[in-house]
Amino acid sequence: MRMKTTRKFLFLILLAAASLAPRSFAQAPPAAAAAPPPAAAPAPKPVPITDADLAGAPVPSADARAKGDPDGSLTGTASDITVSDAKKGVTIGDLANQVGQNKIAINFVWTLVTGFLVMFMQAGFAIVETGLCRAKNANHTMMMNFAVYGVGMLAYWLIGFAIQMGGVGATANLGGTPPLSAEFAITLFGKPFGLFGQNGLFLMHKGTYDVSVMVLFLFQMVFMDTALTIVTGSAAERWKYAAFVVSSFLMGAFTYPIFANWAWGGGWLANLGANFNLGKGYCDFAGSGVVHAVGGITALAVSMIIGPRIGKYDRTGKPNAILGHDIVLVLLGCFILAFGWFGFNPGSTLGASGNGALRIGSVAVNTMLAGMAGGFGAMLYMWTRYGKPDASMSGNGLLAGLVAITAPSGFVNPVGSVIIGLIAGVLVCLSVEFVDRVLKVDDPVGAISVHGTNGLWGVISIGLFADGKSNYGGSWNGVTGSVTGIFYGDNGGQLVAQLIGVVTLVGFVFTLSFIFNLLVDWFVGQRVSAKAELEGLDLPEMGALGYPEFELKS
Repeated sequence: MRMKTTRKFLFLILLAAASLAPRSFAQAPPAAAAAPPPAAAPAPKPVPITDADLAGAPVPSADARAKGDPDGSLTGTASDITVSDAKKGVTIGDLANQVGQNKIAINFVWTLVTGFLVMFMQAGFAIVETGLCRAKNANHTMMMNFAVYGVGMLAYWLIGFAIQMGGVGATANLGGTPPLSAEFAITLFGKPFGLFGQNGLFLMHKGTYDVSVMVLFLFQMVFMDTALTIVTGSAAERWKYAAFVVSSFLMGAFTYPIFANWAWGGGWLANLGANFNLGKGYCDFAGSGVVHAVGGITALAVSMIIGPRIGKYDRTGKPNAILGHDIVLVLLGCFILAFGWFGFNPGSTLGASGNGALRIGSVAVNTMLAGMAGGFGAMLYMWTRYGKPDASMSGNGLLAGLVAITAPSGFVNPVGSVIIGLIAGVLVCLSVEFVDRVLKVDDPVGAISVHGTNGLWGVISIGLFADGKSNYGGSWNGVTGSVTGIFYGDNGGQLVAQLIGVVTLVGFVFTLSFIFNLLVDWFVGQRVSAKAELEGLDLPEMGALGYPEFELKS
């Protein structure tokens, strides 16, 4: 009886357990109507930060700071914010001012450091040119590259900067530059044509003793000096030193600043877009045209006036190669220049914060890729045509690629950069042969081809390869939208603006440079005597040999 009762009890327990177990195989009961989701809770309103909150911001104690800060967690706090009223402590206004100053400070430091890099390019130019010239002219060639820095800066400080940038207006990345507000303009076709700036003489005139203006001056000055030093290479080994000084001063004071104003200083070329709907106006991000082509075209004018070196051409007009004395210097100088170019192009954003300035990474990579492609292009061309990879032309190919990408570096993508650089590397070889054999112009270092020919190619390439992705604050030259070339959908307006810039550059710069240097030739004399040239310019012009331990024979 007890057994039956126990079994019955166990059976009831199992039956109850079964009724509570999940019914994985049983048909699910019909679903009840879904309940509406609960209403979303309203988003909390942001609580404004008050001056009292800032005043109570935690800062490390003096005792904690006195023990050192190995991980940096105690350095740079609210206590470092500059306050306008010590009694009130930190306020919202103080915080806002500090943020704004930090942005401009970042841009100041970036622009200054990249300007320092461009200044260091003078060393690269100096040893490239000296290595490509003969040892008997080493002192003279180095001294031209050394002195052009001071001569050019003096001219630019006195008058050139005012002509170029005196009417540029606000430079937002540097805090505004409000004193640079006077551009002389004439009216044509009902539109203003800016011709030159008027403020900034001696960096004192019209309020230009200003921190933002000083940063802009330094950066623009080293660009101007780059253009001037290009000429010393093409005229090397026969240019009278006194003539070089006068010619360089005139270029730094007038020739370079006037064209630079038209392109960068708010002048008429920059406004082709706003005035005539030609793309975004003439565009030259970092100076393929303004710096390099101006230097190269001036070099052409000077070299034509001075004439070729003795022995460069035989009686039939066939050119003879006059080899440089140190290829090690040449290629070392090329590397220094390539390094400096990372200041030249990325620095042309004039900042690293705000207004699309983070594109400095893209600009730097484009610069590097184009230089590589230019070096390869020249090396392969010379190897294919002459059977050997010529070292000096390979170096010039690297520089040609860098020159060509200078204008489009801020507007193109990496593929476009490689194509532009590769074309430049071949183009410099073809141009050197053309200048040497057809124009009969003696250019010891190939400056006309590296900087002139490829500077113009770089300007034109913007109208072809600009991909419309740059978006520097949403506009360029006062025209909304990004710079775009015909390969990326533009109707050709941008290319037309670039071609107008090229024609203007060649016509104006060559004409003015030729006139200036004819005057220098008449009043000073451009060329050394035949005796001095054969002996070498170091002793007659400089009074000392570059390599005094060498016995130099003509």
